[in-house]
Amino acid sequence: MAATAVLGAGLLSGCGSSSTSGDTKTITVFAAASLQRVFTQLGTQYESAHPGTRVAFSFAGSSDLAAQLNQGAPADVFASADQANMDKAVKGGRITDRPQTFATNSLTIVTPPGNPAHIGSLSDLSKPDLRLVVCAPQVPCGSAARKVTSAANVSISPVSEESSVTDVLAKVTSGQADAGLVYVTDAAGAGAKVTTVNFPESSTAVNVYPIAAVTDSKNAEAAKDFVTLVTGPDGRKALRQAGFGLP
Repeated sequence: MAATAVLGAGLLSGCGSSSTSGDTKTITVFAAASLQRVFTQLGTQYESAHPGTRVAFSFAGSSDLAAQLNQGAPADVFASADQANMDKAVKGGRITDRPQTFATNSLTIVTPPGNPAHIGSLSDLSKPDLRLVVCAPQVPCGSAARKVTSAANVSISPVSEESSVTDVLAKVTSGQADAGLVYVTDAAGAGAKVTTVNFPESSTAVNVYPIAAVTDSKNAEAAKDFVTLVTGPDGRKALRQAGFGLP
């Protein structure tokens, strides 16, 4: 049984958290878009170890997911790409257990293959007429982009600000942008579809990823088991292989 990935915010409205169909129960995991590859893998591992349980994912920008949770969207687990959006869910009463930090991530520059705009550094992102794409400021990758450029005194003028890091990556891989700021894990996952330009200033904005079970989960035990998988040895191994840092 393969874990189900649901892309985009709001796609789970009308889907009950921890629903049951026959002898199969479903737990719903809200997770930052940058976690899509590794969490889908871990979801498959979870299902293999828990016969009769299916993991359904909703991957989107952490700010969108936190907003959905606080508007009452049903879910069992929330994994954010930053502490700020997890704090919003805590403040909204959807998370009462102490969230656990399970991974870290930092930014890199991606360009179309061959780097046709000849980007060699963070300061090159201020080039006139460069079609730069970044995440929106309320999204963790956008907050990190703003932090690194501000600290380096680099002025950028993006042509668009996206709601998730995967949207930024898509603009670059489709040729709609000359460069984008994404997480190192997303760049690694894109492989030959992009050229990666690392920059030392990325160390000034390292995002931490917290995870927690949702307070009103209708399957609290299964939700906590998934959190344990992510934070345990198997989860740490998968995250490291995907390029994430570990706390």
